Amino acid sequence: MDDYSMKLSKKQMLMTSFLLFSLFFGAGNLIFPPFLGAEAGKNMPIAIIGFLITAVILPVLGVVIVAKFKGLDKLASRVNPKFALVFTIIILLSIGPGLGIPRAASVPFEMAIMPYLPENLNPKIFLLIYSLIFFALALWLSLSPLKLPKRVGYILTPTLLILIVTLFVTFMVNGTRNIGEAAGGYIDSSFFVGFNEGYQTMDTIAALNFGLVIATTLNDMGVSDNRKVVGYTVKTGIFAGVILSAVYLMLAYMGMAVSKIYEGSENGAVILRGITKMLYGDAGAIILATIFTLACLTTCVGLITSISKYFSDTFKKFKYTHVAIFITVVSFLICNLGLNMILSISIPVLNFIYPVSIVLIILGFFDNFYKNNKLIYPLTIALTALISFIYSLHHLKVPLGFLDVACSYILGYELGFGWVSFAIFGVLISGIVALIKYFINKKAANAELKEE
Repeated sequence: MDDYSMKLSKKQMLMTSFLLFSLFFGAGNLIFPPFLGAEAGKNMPIAIIGFLITAVILPVLGVVIVAKFKGLDKLASRVNPKFALVFTIIILLSIGPGLGIPRAASVPFEMAIMPYLPENLNPKIFLLIYSLIFFALALWLSLSPLKLPKRVGYILTPTLLILIVTLFVTFMVNGTRNIGEAAGGYIDSSFFVGFNEGYQTMDTIAALNFGLVIATTLNDMGVSDNRKVVGYTVKTGIFAGVILSAVYLMLAYMGMAVSKIYEGSENGAVILRGITKMLYGDAGAIILATIFTLACLTTCVGLITSISKYFSDTFKKFKYTHVAIFITVVSFLICNLGLNMILSISIPVLNFIYPVSIVLIILGFFDNFYKNNKLIYPLTIALTALISFIYSLHHLKVPLGFLDVACSYILGYELGFGWVSFAIFGVLISGIVALIKYFINKKAANAELKEE
């Protein structure tokens, strides 16, 4: 049977979709939607639209584009080969051992376990024990990547979804509702704040890596023709996106419904703890801890697997097993620095990386429209990176003098959207240059014909 006649069964499609969902659905995906709902209050429906763009639509699109280009490095090479290497490594380190994996491991402990520990006990010791078990299990799962779809798609993800749906249904039946007014930026800019909140899930930049995981999974199932790989990736991506959207809507609705009850909560975990205690009493702690651990474990396994594969494939001296062990050990060490330390680093890093990732995905999506425009990728990405870097420094309150004043006039800059204007400017300028070159070349060609 050749590649063109190869078809995946519905069971394989469902398993792959569940795998993609579980790769995306980690720490931030659990805590940000209920917090958005609580903060946005009655404005939640508007805010969640912005959130779904950066937390569902762009990540799914990213997976498809990376599958189309056969890897993030090949997509980023449209800018420059050196940029491709540097940017890919920055992405992998950010979503991997430098930030994403340690955060995914520390969140379930600090949000769902630590609050229930006796006050006289040292939480650092319990974090050490918990993270040791967590990362040992994550490494065990990661060392058998071919078994990942079955273990995650058949067992872990369905269990996680059953728990979340059960929580939501129980809340709809027995939960107390008291919807409050919008707070903070959600009062006047619900959509834009929701859009920015989607950054915190880290899914769009993770998608640039997970696209390779899905493509590899499909290859292992017998699909090697690139058109088929992209086609199946689109289908699994859409289904995974539908599941993600449904879960986000459930979590955001619950947050909105108790926004008056838990007014002023510092994060989404506090809201979820309150909801589970309201519904199940002290037993809610076990349910919440299980949900957090399952969600974060599957994401960590996906990150360790995909990052290890990239480095072992790119740098032949590194074996997959050795890279996986190294990533797990480093992540374990950083995890034990504490969640606050990790989160303090995440926002400025994401403010810089996310816009570049979004623009790269969009450019990749429309790649066939400007095959002859060699300037569009390098110029647009350079301008996006420049303004994103400046905004990251601005967000850290680094004094920038004249730059601060000048950038304040850029449309949407204060809301973190200054990169949109710069990206559009890059596209327009590169288009004008390409058009000028086209007419110059055409004129030169006509002149040669006349001479002949």
